[in-house]
Amino acid sequence: MHILWLKTELLHPVNRGGRIRTYHMLRALRKQHHITYLTLDDGTSAPNASEQALEYCHAVDCIPFRTTAKDSARLFLELARNGLSRLPYAIAKYASPEMRRRIREYAASGTIDLIVCDFLAPSQNVPDGLGIPSLLFQHNVEAEIWRRHTSVAPNAVRRAYFRLQWRRMERFEGQECRRFDRVVAVSEADARTLRDRYGLDECPWVPTGVDTDYFSPDSARPRAPHELVFTGALDWMPNEDGMAFFALEVLPRIRREIPNATIVVVGRNPTSRLKSLAREQPGVRLVGEVPDVRPYMNSASIFVVPLRIGGGTRLKIYEAMAMAIPVVTTAVGAEGLPVAPGTHALFADDPAEFAAAVVRLLRAPDEAQAMAQRAATLVRSRFGWDGVAAQFGTICEQTIQSTRALPATAGVLS
Repeated sequence: MHILWLKTELLHPVNRGGRIRTYHMLRALRKQHHITYLTLDDGTSAPNASEQALEYCHAVDCIPFRTTAKDSARLFLELARNGLSRLPYAIAKYASPEMRRRIREYAASGTIDLIVCDFLAPSQNVPDGLGIPSLLFQHNVEAEIWRRHTSVAPNAVRRAYFRLQWRRMERFEGQECRRFDRVVAVSEADARTLRDRYGLDECPWVPTGVDTDYFSPDSARPRAPHELVFTGALDWMPNEDGMAFFALEVLPRIRREIPNATIVVVGRNPTSRLKSLAREQPGVRLVGEVPDVRPYMNSASIFVVPLRIGGGTRLKIYEAMAMAIPVVTTAVGAEGLPVAPGTHALFADDPAEFAAAVVRLLRAPDEAQAMAQRAATLVRSRFGWDGVAAQFGTICEQTIQSTRALPATAGVLS
């Protein structure tokens, strides 16, 4: 099977959830299938990212692409112009006539068996009438993320903006889900939402995986008894919101019970808001980007996932569980994962309840470690990447077979 894989970025450094999922799945798929990786490249990836791409594909085709820096004057101009568009800004900024042209060329070559669009953004560049089976790989229900942004926006202006983007995203996402031959989700909950919201006859899903060799317990490293840790891309709005929520509303409650409790925040591109919180809020230590998150995870007593916004599934929870670190999370943070509250992690959404859950585990390390060991057994036995990629490969093959069995006039992309 020859797959043309469409993306908006190169994957190195492999330092956030979407990249991690794609990287490990492609590495496993590459063993059995031929992968051509066609991507936009804005120049912000690692210097040798195109050479490293051969770790997860057989051929890489990069299209130079300009993106706009956050907090720049140009960004605000683009956001203003987007007011007249039918597309949400998060989608419109990835429009590429050159990517569209190259997809046509690959389709005309007669060598491609399947087009896989990885995330929703590049789908706008996939022309109709290609005559090739197509699959949209949905890491999130994108419209749901924007709906949740609307629900927690701090003022009327931001609520109005997020509501507009949510409605545009919902319209576009539904259109694209119905346009592709098959849509694949990353959890049963997401698959159900996509089917119900967009009228899909089916929506298979593949579970989240974890690199159990890389993320493994380090019993020789002592854990700081009152240290918490969070890892994630800090320029992603759900992570920024979650850490601001934790620093302002949860951590002060924890420190009233355990005064020397601290949170170590690890991740790339911390926003100015998070930098300010680290300076102003006692107990917040902002580390930023690091080459290896494991030492910071191994030194902490609890891994916290205080997300209020999000979609898809959080790989960071499986990484912490594979390392046998106790986890406290919101329901949104654990959404889509087969994690049982109280058995594999503690769940809490209210600030006071979240703080109480953390304090409970800090004061009962034996209980915390027993829960962490149950979680480690779960993820290490069931969710390695090779098995997840094999499931995805089977769905790809079924998509090709079922599409070729349809009449020539069926389907929009075929």
